Amino acid sequence: MTRFLVINGPNLNFLGRRSPGVYGTMTLQEIEAQISRKASEMAVAVAYFQSNSEGAIIDYIQEKSAEAQGIIINPGAFTHYSYALRDALADSRLPVVEVHLSNIHAREEWRSHSVIADVARGQIAGLGWRGYIAALEILAALVQEEEKGK
Repeated sequence: MTRFLVINGPNLNFLGRRSPGVYGTMTLQEIEAQISRKASEMAVAVAYFQSNSEGAIIDYIQEKSAEAQGIIINPGAFTHYSYALRDALADSRLPVVEVHLSNIHAREEWRSHSVIADVARGQIAGLGWRGYIAALEILAALVQEEEKGK
């Protein structure tokens, strides 16, 4: 069965109460439930991980990437400066889709730069929790197309 890692970075554990006008009112657990429902419909497996620690996220990618076919990541603030996270994603050799709840390109200038973008297949920003669903659908289609091409 196709398996994807869904990784969330710092402060995303506070979704639902953290700046709801920017990030929405759903909690991370509610978003994960939506992703799980869609994954079940698509017959794919997902594994969730959230940490406020850069090192813990990198360790998780290194430990779990061999068991997965792709990664959906919302790196949070690590988006803008974590070259270590960028390198871990690149070293995983898995297709990566970067997700942001808000439109990082329509906010403060410093938020519009992603050090993750050049190792990601694509970036989905500004669609709220639905961005995760779009990432799941797109990643599944990419993996399926690549499997056919082998």
